[in-house]
Amino acid sequence: MTERQSELQYIELYSEARQMIFDHSNEVMNALRDQAFSDFKAQGFPSQKVERYKYTDMQRLFAPDYGVNLSRLAIPADPYKAFSCDVPNLSTSLYFMVNDSFYGRGSSSQMPVKDNLPEGLVVGSMLSHPDIVARYYGRLASTKDDGITALNTMLAQDGLLVYVPRGMKVERTIQVINMLKATPQNAQRQVPDLMVNRRVLIVLEEDAELKLLFCDHAADDRRFLTTQVIEANVGERSRLEMYCLEETHQKNIRVSNVYIDQQSDSHVTHNVITLHNGTTRNRLDLMLSGDGASCECCGCVIADKQQHVDNNTLITHRATHCTSHELYKYVLNDHATGAFAGRVLVEPGAQQTDSQMTNQNLCASREARMFTQPMLEIYADDVKCAHGSTVGQLNDQALFYMRQRGISEKEARTLLEVAFINQVIDGIGLPPLRDRLHYLVDKRFRGELNKCEGCRLCR
Repeated sequence: MTERQSELQYIELYSEARQMIFDHSNEVMNALRDQAFSDFKAQGFPSQKVERYKYTDMQRLFAPDYGVNLSRLAIPADPYKAFSCDVPNLSTSLYFMVNDSFYGRGSSSQMPVKDNLPEGLVVGSMLSHPDIVARYYGRLASTKDDGITALNTMLAQDGLLVYVPRGMKVERTIQVINMLKATPQNAQRQVPDLMVNRRVLIVLEEDAELKLLFCDHAADDRRFLTTQVIEANVGERSRLEMYCLEETHQKNIRVSNVYIDQQSDSHVTHNVITLHNGTTRNRLDLMLSGDGASCECCGCVIADKQQHVDNNTLITHRATHCTSHELYKYVLNDHATGAFAGRVLVEPGAQQTDSQMTNQNLCASREARMFTQPMLEIYADDVKCAHGSTVGQLNDQALFYMRQRGISEKEARTLLEVAFINQVIDGIGLPPLRDRLHYLVDKRFRGELNKCEGCRLCR
């Protein structure tokens, strides 16, 4: 394969800084690093000829020369002062990741606390828990199958570990703020462009329950490129709810790969919400490995200006009596572009599969573009599977009806857009978060939302 410049710079970076990368990480993460480097050299970045990447030009996204904080320079950030989460009645245990490093813990009232988390629950740096990480790290995210995962594995030096032992039901929601910040301590000048390689490992043993909320924010008005790899291992009869909310800015590029494996009778809710961004590419690979497992995968996108959002999902049914439901909705305005490619794979022997995939899209301007590709691949004969996709504009009759009753055209459009997207928000299992998102979505459509109210980031 001919090495393009966008790939060559990372190959040279690893070759020159390999020892520095190893020195600032641990043996567990380092053990996979050289193999990931070999896999990246063999594959490079996926081109748009690769089916799963046909709607986003990864070569172009990674072509600029981004700075990478491999020497682990201190980033001056006090999240407790910079961040204020104003979600009424959402009582969370609050943790922070500054770029790709675990920062610490507090509460949704901003002050460090000693809340009554169950004994044995682990939320912390991967570097501090090598015994747990060694059992699960890299097991789901194969570097041989994806160049982005290989790049992340060869460069990531720290990460977040969330471990829930057998039988534990964590009642308090774990909220993780992913904060992007570009200025190292004592730096002579601000870093104009920064690349962040974030890693997250989630482990739920048998009969465990956990609710996770990830919020992405940018604390500097700089260009960021974030690669993120999340691995979630969900044991038998366990329940995981994971909500991912992106509120960054137009200079941010986010490439996220999520890998989830479910055992028998487990349930996963995965909900990804994009309110503000620049370019976003989300990949979800979810495997139903045990009989009776079920999942609900939802997403909603609000994009305008030149924003681009690409969601790509693969749900694999490997066992019997499994259920998967997908619902993704987009509202695109101005020159925004969106893409959704969803594939459900029913392997031989996965009888009694029940799968439903729905993608609905609203192009609110003539210039907005949406690409949609729902797919079913079935190798079992006793299944119930369906998929559907729609792309349309606002209903002229509904607009006319509302304007006849004294509602302005702008307000009528906003009300219809909010109602369209609310189906995804209504499926959120945390009532305080659901109520808050209804409010934020309404503000977003009215052009009044630049960040969460009460948050002091980017002031």
